[in-house]
Amino acid sequence: MTPPRGLFAGLATLDSAYRVEALPDANTKVVALGHELAAGGPAANAAVTFSALGGGATLVTALGGHVLARYTATELGQRGVEVRDAMPRSVAAPALSSIYVVDATGDRSVVSMNAARMALPAPADLAATVARAKVVLVDGHHPEVALAAARAAVERQVPVVLDGGSWKPGLESVLPLVDFAVCSADFRTPGAATAVESVAGLRRRGVEAVAVTRGGQPVWWWRGSESGEVPVVRVAVKDTLAAGDAFHGAFCYAVSATPGIPFPRALAFAAEVAAVRCSVPGLRAWLADPRLRGFAAELARK
Repeated sequence: MTPPRGLFAGLATLDSAYRVEALPDANTKVVALGHELAAGGPAANAAVTFSALGGGATLVTALGGHVLARYTATELGQRGVEVRDAMPRSVAAPALSSIYVVDATGDRSVVSMNAARMALPAPADLAATVARAKVVLVDGHHPEVALAAARAAVERQVPVVLDGGSWKPGLESVLPLVDFAVCSADFRTPGAATAVESVAGLRRRGVEAVAVTRGGQPVWWWRGSESGEVPVVRVAVKDTLAAGDAFHGAFCYAVSATPGIPFPRALAFAAEVAAVRCSVPGLRAWLADPRLRGFAAELARK
């Protein structure tokens, strides 16, 4: 079987992650148990997951020529992700994230710069890149790129997945083009006070299929007139960093590798992959877990 290709449009950061026994109090210092440096960001992490499952991932983002940006691009390339840099001449430092993961619980705290201050035009050849893909994910961080990618996908009947981490400027224009919105429980449409109200807001804006991830609780889903829950796999949690991004990358893999897959089944596959991510400490060690390719092989057999 030819590996599916996915296009991921959105944020790439450089993540500096410390593993600590406890978060420091004000005006104190702690010695970390470990440290890692790797690419991050919703779209980038989803692309890395997609690649680890056996897919061909292309990331459209903004990096530039800064030494830290080059490190980010190189690390993504080592993970099998083709990077399309929409701002190759930029010399500014990339978005950076400082992350602290508590060793005993896997809980994480993040301080980050997103892409809010960066206007990123869509690459001229974006439509040709979309034409090679079987799925397109947008995280909303670069609205012009997200809109162009979604429009090109709709023209070519390629499913569009929204990573709904938080509401971002420009999403109103993108939502009518989205096939699947997979959102965190914290995501809120304008004026919504709860996750359920946000789901209703998304569906009013044209999204037929919506899911809400809730950490260790079952995933809620709605599609057309149907709705339900998908249980998540119980694991000893070691690291929750980017678990939602792993979920999105795995969901994209399921949708692209098995066209027409039932929505709950694709969500269940994504939940299995996210559980692996949570069970292995560190930014990248989990990608070598043999369960990932086992899940992908099982998906192909069903």
